[in-house]
Amino acid sequence: MSILVTGSTGTIGAQVLAHLQARNAEIRALTRSPETAQLPAGVTAVRGDLADPDSVRAALEGVSTLFLLAPNVADELTQAMLTLTVAHEAGIKGIVYLSVFGGDAYADVPHFAGKYTVERMIEALDLPATILRPAYFIQNDLRQKDGLLKAGVYVSPIGDKGVSMVDIRDIGEAAAIELVRRENSPTPLSRETYALVGPDSLTGDGIAAIWSEALGRTIRYGGDDLVAMEQRTKTMLPAWHALDLRLMFGRYQTEGAVASADDITRLTRLLGRAPRSYAPFARDAAAQWAKG
Repeated sequence: MSILVTGSTGTIGAQVLAHLQARNAEIRALTRSPETAQLPAGVTAVRGDLADPDSVRAALEGVSTLFLLAPNVADELTQAMLTLTVAHEAGIKGIVYLSVFGGDAYADVPHFAGKYTVERMIEALDLPATILRPAYFIQNDLRQKDGLLKAGVYVSPIGDKGVSMVDIRDIGEAAAIELVRRENSPTPLSRETYALVGPDSLTGDGIAAIWSEALGRTIRYGGDDLVAMEQRTKTMLPAWHALDLRLMFGRYQTEGAVASADDITRLTRLLGRAPRSYAPFARDAAAQWAKG
């Protein structure tokens, strides 16, 4: 039997595949374009699309464990729920679902509320699943390169309440650990939930200070203007997505997204080490940018 990874060619899927490689598992990667997919050696590309349940049914043949990462699209909830239905009907013995940190609280943020609805489905059907709840990705801030280097500004409007950003490498490793644990178990395991978080409570001013040190120049925080952020985002993403993100950042500003000590302790136990922090990421990014 094997592990099927959805979202396999994206940022997180690639991390999951990389961490699975060293764990002696048979791995399949779901992709709409298996002919052109760039996958690690030893990973088998399987044609499929979460928007097409029949293709998922075919892809799940011979699969015992599923990594479910639904794409951030307008019908994300539908795709995730139908995929879980198909997996349940196929008798999949283990599921690792990528949810989001704070999904239970951010009821007005569409992609948060949708992921929490999927969590409720997992609980209602008593599916043998690990739910991973990642916070905002540290590597999202690689998109800040131009603002940091050209204008000396960190423009992501995260506010001053604190966000426990997570390194995507920790997400991939946590997912791989749980996938292999479930794959190697002779019987389905009980549900588990982990917050995937970093050790820092990061604020806009705090991140600007980290970048100031990493770049050796003064970086300022660009402020909390959510309307301006939405307008900028609409030049790169659909309007529905830009509004969704504005609502998320609004929640960060009013409530924050700070991990508890127990969250960090449980993740440390899972990984066998402390989760990565923001400052080393910033130093590494600055060094790479300096090399051109």
